[in-house]
Amino acid sequence: MPHAPIPSTQSPMNKLHLQTDNAQLEVLPERGGIILRWRVNEQEILYLDEERLADPQLSVRGGVPILFPICGNLPNNTYTHNGKQYTLKQHGFARDLPWTVVNHQNASLTVALNSNEQTREVYPFDFKVAFTYQLEGNSLEIQQHYTNLSSEPMPFSFGFHPYFSVSDKSQLKFEIPSSEYQEKGTNETHPFTGNFDFSQDEIDVAFKQLSATSATVIDGSRGLKLTLDYDELFTTLVFWTVKGKDFYCLEPWSAPRNALNTGENLTVLEPGSDLSTTIRLSANFF
Repeated sequence: MPHAPIPSTQSPMNKLHLQTDNAQLEVLPERGGIILRWRVNEQEILYLDEERLADPQLSVRGGVPILFPICGNLPNNTYTHNGKQYTLKQHGFARDLPWTVVNHQNASLTVALNSNEQTREVYPFDFKVAFTYQLEGNSLEIQQHYTNLSSEPMPFSFGFHPYFSVSDKSQLKFEIPSSEYQEKGTNETHPFTGNFDFSQDEIDVAFKQLSATSATVIDGSRGLKLTLDYDELFTTLVFWTVKGKDFYCLEPWSAPRNALNTGENLTVLEPGSDLSTTIRLSANFF
């Protein structure tokens, strides 16, 4: 028996729905191509702040925002290319711009973003980015395709910022393939033993020495095991949460913050070339 679409209450924009026998996905192409909701076995997997979603002046806090052409922030939001300084805000512009629907089927959706005058003012390259969201059982796969349409090499980083719903953070257990993390701001490195101190107002750390291409989070209060699989292009996992908020983020990034200036793990596509990669999220209840 088919499930009803996930209800939408706040935004009048065109939300698209995907569904299988036990899962549903809601996507808003006009607002950064963002995945808003993902439901498995009638359970919401993602957190979503509806008030921020309803305000187009604010970045969406929730769902799965797209990070491109940078992950994280640049010092003073600036970088230099060919002797010219550009301003590019945190996480880039892909999460704020409307994406075009290329193909929409029951369990899959392809959306695309092309360079335009607005993007070239802050990022002087021509490109096409196309994502396919695919539901398969308890898994959500995001297939990504990046194309450099410029006449010069195109540097960039890419990633995702998923917000996972949680009611009791003390019941979370982490299996992250790294023995240390780096704090944002201080850049201090600390050993990681599988847990965080959730009494802090904010936790914002990066795992950069990854030994495997999979990470899991077990939420004992929900009986939920979340698995994030990614390929070796994703060199960094960022964990972020805020005290008093019912979410945590485990973010796969291709490069750390400020890579556009430092070059650290930066992807550079030659003119006319392209790059394909995939991440997969799996939600299993126990």
